Amino acid sequence: MFDLKGKVAIVTGSSRGIGRAAVEELARAGARVVVSSRKAEAIEPVAAAIRAAGGEAVAIPCNVGRDEELQALVDGTRRAFGRIDVVVGNAAVNPYFGPLAQLQRDAFDKIMATNVWSNLTLARLVLPEMAERRDGAVIFISSIAGLKGTQALGAYAVSKAADFQLARSLAVEWGRHNVRINCIAPGLVRTDFARALWENEKVLSATLRQCPLGRIGEPDDIAGAVVFLASDAAKFMTGQVMVIDGGVTLGATN
Repeated sequence: MFDLKGKVAIVTGSSRGIGRAAVEELARAGARVVVSSRKAEAIEPVAAAIRAAGGEAVAIPCNVGRDEELQALVDGTRRAFGRIDVVVGNAAVNPYFGPLAQLQRDAFDKIMATNVWSNLTLARLVLPEMAERRDGAVIFISSIAGLKGTQALGAYAVSKAADFQLARSLAVEWGRHNVRINCIAPGLVRTDFARALWENEKVLSATLRQCPLGRIGEPDDIAGAVVFLASDAAKFMTGQVMVIDGGVTLGATN
């Protein structure tokens, strides 16, 4: 059920962190993978390591905030592998940390363009092909920030909540073609992107007090869910938000 041989998967933001773990696990499951991030020098070593381990991988740079680069990513994938079966929208930004009362329009526009519009644009580029084959999976990496209020991550949280609804609406629109669209909502994960949070002792301590499993996540903790949602194991699952947070959103306190 988890065999991805013959499938082709694109993972954005896959030079490190959750994206890298996801693209590596997809390759281990048999998929031919496209490693993608803004800079070629960051993704070439990831693709090379996958090939060295016996997988098939190419590196295609892409700034997801630019529509023309998303088109180039899709075109390059089709030239390399001839098809696209799985898309993982993982790339995200958060240029603003603070209250919504002080949020500037340019920062909000950048957050929404990168975290939401890019996912919609990439999905629209691949969904017709998936629908024609009556098979495909689109996965958005969101966040539990989209599930609750927050003091300083409000703009980012808005974008991540929007990803939930994006998945739901696309799932309704494309479900009749047997194409599945789902979200993953990780909690705090030990990535460079979230370094400012898990290196902050106050934030880390508060998170650990709320977490029944007593730790923050690691990128591999999320990668397995990506493989699941990309595979036939999840063939009856669409429009859903899979929360992977060690139990933080249960509201438990230790």
